[in-house]
Amino acid sequence: MPFSEKLPDYRKISVLLFEAFSNHCLANTIEPFRAANTIAREPLYIWQYFSMDGGTVTSSSGLPVETASWPHARPQGDILFLMPSYGFRDLATPRLSHTLRAARERFQLIVGLDTGAWLMACAGLLDGRQATIHWDEFTLFAETFPDIDVLEDRFVLNSDLATCGGASTAIELMLEMIKQQHSAMFSLEVGALFMHGDKLDLHDPYQRMSSHKLVGSATALMRRTIETPLTIPELAGRLKTDQRDLERHFQKEMTMSPLAVYKAIRLREARRLVELTRLSVAEIATRCGYRNASALTRAYRLEFGAPPRTHRSATGP
Repeated sequence: MPFSEKLPDYRKISVLLFEAFSNHCLANTIEPFRAANTIAREPLYIWQYFSMDGGTVTSSSGLPVETASWPHARPQGDILFLMPSYGFRDLATPRLSHTLRAARERFQLIVGLDTGAWLMACAGLLDGRQATIHWDEFTLFAETFPDIDVLEDRFVLNSDLATCGGASTAIELMLEMIKQQHSAMFSLEVGALFMHGDKLDLHDPYQRMSSHKLVGSATALMRRTIETPLTIPELAGRLKTDQRDLERHFQKEMTMSPLAVYKAIRLREARRLVELTRLSVAEIATRCGYRNASALTRAYRLEFGAPPRTHRSATGP
């Protein structure tokens, strides 16, 4: 989508690609924003791909991506993603370092993905800051840049700079960014499209005590039991945690109770079925754990400000 289009309240994203970038990392970065636009039914995010010289850039798996020339476009906006992968040390040239220092003035947030932290460090952007990098490069990164507080975290997100440990963690960082920019519930809804929310490893006590992991596992279980909802004590029992701890973790991560989140998940599934299927409201009520169509309609109206039939008529015949 061209940046010249006038769109209300959108965030402008630039992606600076380098040869042999990770296609996995690119998909995990952009797809959550595409999903956010789909769910919101409006362009919350727009993005464009750049490279230092423009033209076709090819991923490590052979995927070609057409890019605009960074020096010619001189883009600016809300978020700049740096996406190198293999051969990143050869990319850290004085020209690129100058480019990144200049970009610092034109973007609210610069994010180094995969080995992008190395390029940021060479440009002096991370001095005195916390950062992480792909785990294969962690030790060398810490030794090469002693002025950086290198953390063994999946990502490090601050208001102006962020770094991420690899392709598999990129989606977690994007969901956290969406959470901060919109809401925890909206981020959860985006994550659900990618089945994000791993099953809890009950043999790992550290994972069990993590708010993020526990809430992710709880919401995944909620999604699997929409038709026959569990009580909150039953949910806590399935997760082998105390109900009060479960409530506390949800308040910390979601600022909502487990019951409120469970209800929101069920109603968003109901809205999806209303808009994408021709199922009757009574059938949707059954599939979403409501006693009857009237009960669903009341809850639906309170959540979305309109009854199911209004959303159905707005989305097609």
